[in-house]
Amino acid sequence: MNSTWLRRFTTAAGNGPRLVCFPHAGGSATAYVQLARTLPADFDVVAVQYPGRQDRFYEEPFTTLGPLVEAVAGELAEELLADPGRPYALFGHSMGALIAFETARLLARRSELPEPQRLFLSGRGAPDVGPSAYALPDDDAGVLAEVRKLGGTDQEMLENPEVLEMVLPALRADYRLLSTYRWGGGAPLATPITALVGDSDPMVTVPEAGTWQEQTTGEFELKVFSGGHFYLADQVGKVAAAVTAGMLATTAV
Repeated sequence: MNSTWLRRFTTAAGNGPRLVCFPHAGGSATAYVQLARTLPADFDVVAVQYPGRQDRFYEEPFTTLGPLVEAVAGELAEELLADPGRPYALFGHSMGALIAFETARLLARRSELPEPQRLFLSGRGAPDVGPSAYALPDDDAGVLAEVRKLGGTDQEMLENPEVLEMVLPALRADYRLLSTYRWGGGAPLATPITALVGDSDPMVTVPEAGTWQEQTTGEFELKVFSGGHFYLADQVGKVAAAVTAGMLATTAV
């Protein structure tokens, strides 16, 4: 059943693995509708719905990462404890990759919970110790310029004043969250990581995406797709195949 935080766009037909998906800055759970419908039918695909967007529009969005991760991890913990035998993985794109990574770190500290089988971290490099490596905008004009530079399928909506009024609060909050995030260092996870990136992404290079290897003592893969920051929209079939292979390879061990 859907909760305030979690959305499902398909009905899992069997006991396949669960994939928990984290949207990008300004994004919502529906960013993963097509991926959910492209993955095998027995996958349980769950998308996180952050406050401040779509049906949670009137809720205050988070502006710092720690409390957001704690809230998401608490919600996921209930799902995991209710179905402890089902293997699961986390998939995050851009800002979502950072939230998925920090959520995995938090879940790993709870001994009563199963650890994720794999992390799929897309459209972002691993965090560096200290301030964010990304130059982030500090006003609405800068935020919109950044979003336009990254491209994606929602560009036309940015020209609609009514739509813009609805999406700007979440975008402002998400960019503030990113600008205040600090990675303090820590031991790498044991969880295998698959990094995914578009070969012409203006935000992250292929070598930068490869830095996620430093954050795991387990298996690491780097998957490069044709496209920019939102390559997933055009490459959903290939991404679904990479996720399926990564999940099945891990659960078969």
